[in-house]
Amino acid sequence: MKNLFIYLESCNTCKRIQAELNLPASVALQNTKEQPVTLEQIEFLKEQSGSYESLFNRRAQLYRGRGLHEKNLTEADYKNLLLDHYTFIMRPILIYNNKAYIGNSKKVVAAAKESLL
Repeated sequence: MKNLFIYLESCNTCKRIQAELNLPASVALQNTKEQPVTLEQIEFLKEQSGSYESLFNRRAQLYRGRGLHEKNLTEADYKNLLLDHYTFIMRPILIYNNKAYIGNSKKVVAAAKESLL
């Protein structure tokens, strides 16, 4: 998997983390709204994180909007939702040297920074 930063352009947290990471030129940028994640990327991220559910953004407005918070979702449901709409993917995601750093927790951002050094 190529070095990649997956983000949402309208997300201030993504912008802040992108600036904080000071990404090298070897890292391509992918605005998930304009260029949604691919099946190949989802499969790679699932391998890295252990499940599709761990890639799922429960803060997405569509999560409640579609009544998904009231359903017992399966791994297959999470996979389909991730491929269905860009807001469901946890972000930002840095893929660097075949390792994925998923989300915006301080621990994840610190680990991503460390890997870039």
